[in-house]
Amino acid sequence: MNRLIETLRNKYLIVSIAFVVWMLFFDRNDLMSQYDYRTQLNKLQAEKEFYLIETEKAITDLDELSTNKEKLEKFAREKYLMKKENEDVFVIIKEEEKKSKSFF
Repeated sequence: MNRLIETLRNKYLIVSIAFVVWMLFFDRNDLMSQYDYRTQLNKLQAEKEFYLIETEKAITDLDELSTNKEKLEKFAREKYLMKKENEDVFVIIKEEEKKSKSFF
């Protein structure tokens, strides 16, 4: 018991414990901040990979549209509802999509 009291009176031990507590909980870079930064970094890396994949898809689509006339026609018909002369285009909207787009 006496040895424990002498150990607690050691000024270097007290300063070391205070320093560790300060760095773990009160510093600008405490444990919670580090956890938040790591979580944000992982989220941003996932977004980066997603956008890199999407960029690659867009580049391949652009290349296909530039070289293949049939793909270009299909793309124009599907995305922009373009048509040839003497053709009629019918757009079918599913009931589920209709409900999700309405405001009421």
